[in-house]
Amino acid sequence: MVRPPPIAGELEGLFRPGFFHGVATVVLKLLNCVQPVAAVFGKKDYQQLTIVRGMVRQLDLPVKIIAGETARERDGLAMSSRNNYLSAAERAEAPRLYRTLLEVKAGNISGEKAVAALAAAGWKPDYIEIRRRQDLAPPDGTGRELVVLGAARLGTTRLIDNVEL
Repeated sequence: MVRPPPIAGELEGLFRPGFFHGVATVVLKLLNCVQPVAAVFGKKDYQQLTIVRGMVRQLDLPVKIIAGETARERDGLAMSSRNNYLSAAERAEAPRLYRTLLEVKAGNISGEKAVAALAAAGWKPDYIEIRRRQDLAPPDGTGRELVVLGAARLGTTRLIDNVEL
């Protein structure tokens, strides 16, 4: 089993223990079998993308990892098979996560206030955090590129999304 970096235990990893160990192991086996020149991983699962990129660098694999942009519905909701589990009312509410991340990006609210706003609207937020894009470490004031990541439950459906700053 591949051992991903410590970031695998944060953000999504706090709510899905061991998940990234499995992801890294399966992706490594797939890359070794197929031996592609390039592989595309979507930015919607930003932490997964970051972990796969790190694994490729660490193991010096001869594959370029390309970040695919997040496909969105007209109302901004990130496209996902999970969206099929939303009721009609939940589907109408679901774009709030993306709008909330945009508010954090704009500097209008903090991550803590964003969590509180989602909770007030009936969501069960797991996190909304600003991290460095490169390694998902907390911002260090060096001006590195950042990303706002969020995860929350709406009814029984857990949605994730992010917005690059």
